[in-house]
Amino acid sequence: MKRDLRSLSEDDCFAIVKAMNEKPFRGKQLFEWIHRKRVCDIDRMTNLPLEMREKLKEEYILDPLRHQYKQVSDDRNAEKYLFSLQDGECIECVWMRYKAGDSLCVSSQVGCRMGCSFCASTIDGLTRNLTPGEIISQVYDVEAEHYGESGGHISHIIVMGMGEPFDNYDNLLSFIRIITSEKGRNLSARGISVSTCGLEYGIRKLADERLPITLALSLHAPDDELRRKIMPITASHPLSEVLDACREYFSKTGRRITWEYSMIQGVNDHASHAEKLAALALKMRDSGCPVHINLIPLNPVKERIYGRSGEKTIVIFKKILEKYGINVTIRREMGSGIDAACGQLRKKMIG
Repeated sequence: MKRDLRSLSEDDCFAIVKAMNEKPFRGKQLFEWIHRKRVCDIDRMTNLPLEMREKLKEEYILDPLRHQYKQVSDDRNAEKYLFSLQDGECIECVWMRYKAGDSLCVSSQVGCRMGCSFCASTIDGLTRNLTPGEIISQVYDVEAEHYGESGGHISHIIVMGMGEPFDNYDNLLSFIRIITSEKGRNLSARGISVSTCGLEYGIRKLADERLPITLALSLHAPDDELRRKIMPITASHPLSEVLDACREYFSKTGRRITWEYSMIQGVNDHASHAEKLAALALKMRDSGCPVHINLIPLNPVKERIYGRSGEKTIVIFKKILEKYGINVTIRREMGSGIDAACGQLRKKMIG
């Protein structure tokens, strides 16, 4: 399998041209073609010598993804893409239109090994990590497909698709470094959100980078006992340790933490759960770490037993949290008609 050029940082580009006995400025040109101009064909890198382009084509592939399928919501405000990789595996991402700007939810792995019992991504376990270029290409390819030459762009990237980002930490960080490079795509780090099911060592490592990235914790339960039933990872990553890491993240970045809470019918949506969740949020706030709670109407997965909480139940849950002054929103539904649950479209298409 050829290495993908989109995984290359600027330093990598300089190393490649040095190995080819080309002048150093060719490294800058190569990086700009890949990440600023975002061409889809090495032959379009017209200011590079022909011999250099031929060498690149022998050893590298520019775009490691191939567009396989797309589903569009009825209101055309959400689109789900299925891409195939060089090795025949598949990944997915979801484009969403908001008033504040367009967002893209990208995958970081093929499958997932975290085992969350309501998620389609975990059904077949983890196949492999994605390279930085395979993550970046979800952004570049959707922008090319969706906007063409119109000048439109994605303003917010959410690493919340298939996979656990901190289980692929080094490639995640490389992706962030490349896509925020001023010499490349130049996306603001404030326009990136990273979601984790609670790998506290990853939270602490990202905190040490002191990047203004939004951290989203997939919480889904207000205590360890319930969380272990639906999220097995809790057995080795208890909430106390995860929340301590969240406090450290806020302390080092100044970025408010978001708690993602999928509303699962009869499992985590009782008034007692809302009371416990409010107490947990107040404890975090009192310790100097404010949180925002995002209630998510569950996208049901046919292979899973769980159903979505009713609209009335979700509204009551929200009002209980608001009674305690907790910042809370209900996520706008955009993808139930396009298999938008993480891993759902991939599972549907490949079985």
